[in-house]
Amino acid sequence: MSKEILCLIMLVIFFAVMIYVGFYSRKHATDVDGFVLGGRGVGPWLTAFAFGTSYFSAVIFVGYAGQFGWNFGMSATWAGLGNAFIGSLLAWNILGRRTRVMTQHLDAKTMPDFFGKRFDSVPLKVAASVIVFIFLIPYTASLYNGLSSLFGLVFDIPYWVVIAVMAVLTGFYVIFGGYMATAINDFIQGIIMLFGICAVIGAVLSENGGLLEATKTLASITGDAGWEGAYSAFLGPDPLALLFVVVLTSLGTWGLPQMVGKFYAIKSEKDIHKGTVISTVFAIIVAGGCYFLGGFGRLYGDQVVMNEATGKPLFDTIVPTMLSTLPSVVIAVVIVLVLSASMSTLSSLVLTSSSTFTLDVIKPAVKQGMSDKKQVMIMRIFIVFFILVSAVIAIFKDAHPEVTFIAQMMGVSWGALAGAFLAPFLYGLYWKGITKISVVICFFWGCGIALLQLFVTLGGVDVTGWGMVLGYIFKSSINSGVIAMVGGLVLVPVISLFTKKQDGEELGKIFACYDEMVTITKKSSLQE
Repeated sequence: MSKEILCLIMLVIFFAVMIYVGFYSRKHATDVDGFVLGGRGVGPWLTAFAFGTSYFSAVIFVGYAGQFGWNFGMSATWAGLGNAFIGSLLAWNILGRRTRVMTQHLDAKTMPDFFGKRFDSVPLKVAASVIVFIFLIPYTASLYNGLSSLFGLVFDIPYWVVIAVMAVLTGFYVIFGGYMATAINDFIQGIIMLFGICAVIGAVLSENGGLLEATKTLASITGDAGWEGAYSAFLGPDPLALLFVVVLTSLGTWGLPQMVGKFYAIKSEKDIHKGTVISTVFAIIVAGGCYFLGGFGRLYGDQVVMNEATGKPLFDTIVPTMLSTLPSVVIAVVIVLVLSASMSTLSSLVLTSSSTFTLDVIKPAVKQGMSDKKQVMIMRIFIVFFILVSAVIAIFKDAHPEVTFIAQMMGVSWGALAGAFLAPFLYGLYWKGITKISVVICFFWGCGIALLQLFVTLGGVDVTGWGMVLGYIFKSSINSGVIAMVGGLVLVPVISLFTKKQDGEELGKIFACYDEMVTITKKSSLQE
C-alpha cells in the first residue's frame, strides 16, 4: 500500500472519530458551566490528557525539538524532563487543588474572571482579558508551524488546504461539544501521541544503527560548539542557554490561562492525585521523547535545508528531514501524531480565548444581562472568529515570510502571558497579602518586557552595547521571557509589602473556602 493511501485512510478514520465526539458531547454543552468547564465534573484521565495535549503541540514536536535538539544535542532532553517535573508534577501539586477550590468558591470560570473576583476589581479582569486577546491569537497561529513540511512528505497539496482542514475540523467539535468534546478528543489524541513518539524514536534510532551507534556518531560532531562530544554531553555545549529553555517551557505553563483552566474543571480530590501521576508520565514520554529525538538532528546535517542569510538550518525542516526516509506506516503515524498535537492545543486555545472574551468583556458590557443560552451562542461565534483569524495569520505568514512581525509576536506571546499572570495567580491562591497595585505592575512588567523584546528583534537592535546582563537578556525571546516570569515572582511580594492591602473581612470570605470541613474515608486519611 502506498504512503499516500495509507495516510489518507488513517486521516479519514481520525477525522471521523473527532467529528463523532463533537456530536456525542453536545449534551454537555447546553449551559456556560458545561460548555466552558464540562460542569466541573471531568475525571483524572481526561483532565490529565487535556493538560498534556494542550501543553505539547506541533510547535514542540517539529519546531522546538528541531531547534533545541540542533543547539544542545542530547542534553535537550532536559527540557522535556523539566516540562514533566516542573511544568506538570509541580504544577499539579502546587496549583491543582487550590485552583479548583478557590475558583469554584468565587464562581470564576476564566483566569481574568479569577483576577476580577479575587482582587475585587473589574478593571483588572478587563485588563487581563485584553492581554489574553492580544497575545493568545499569535500563539494560536503558531500551532500551524511545521505542518507544511510534514504533509509535504506525503501529499502534494497547498499549505493553505492543510490549515483550512485542521481549522474547520477543530472548530466543528469545539463548537458542538465545548470543553467535554475537547477533553475526550484530547484523550484520544494523547494516546496517538504516546504511541506515535515511541514509534518514531525507535524508527530513527534503528535507521542510525541503534542508540549506541547513533550516540557515537553524534559524539564525533564538533559543529558550532567547536569541541568533540559537545552534543552528546550531559549538559550540552551551552548549559546556561539550556537552563533558560527549561525554565521558560516548564515554569511558563503555570501562568498560561489555557493550562491553568484545566484545574478549574477537575472533579474531585482523588482525581487530582491520579491526574498528577498521569500528566507527569505523559509529559516524560511525549516531551522527553520529542526533545530526545531532536537531539539527533545533527546526524542529518548534510540533508537539512540551510538559511543562506544566517548559515543555520531552517529549524522547522530538521525533524521532517529525519523522518523522510522512514517506512510509510511510520510517516502515516507521524502525520496523525502532529495533527493530534496541533488540534488538541488549538481547541484549548480557542475555547480559552472565546470564553474569556465573552464572559469577561462582552457579558459585563451588556447592562440588561445575558442568558446562558446567549452566552454559549456568543462563545461559539468567537470560536469561529478566533480560528479564522489564526488560520488567516498562518496562511499570510507562509505566503509572506518577509513579514517578520507575525513570527516575532508568536515568539514573545508565551513570555508575555506567563510574565503577566504567573506571579499574581500563584500568590493570589496562597497569600492574603498580595495587593491590587502589585498585580497591575506585574501586568505592565510582563507585557512591557515582551514588547521591548519585540522592538529589539524587529528593529535589529544591537543589544551588545546595553551591557553584559541586558545584552544577554534581550538576545532572545527565551531569555527575556524567563526574566519576565522570575522578575514577576520577585516584584509582586516586594510591592505588596508597601502598598494598600485588601479589606480583611473580604479576604476572610475568599480564603474561607480552604477551611471548610469535609469528611473522607480512612483509606484516604487516618484518624489522629
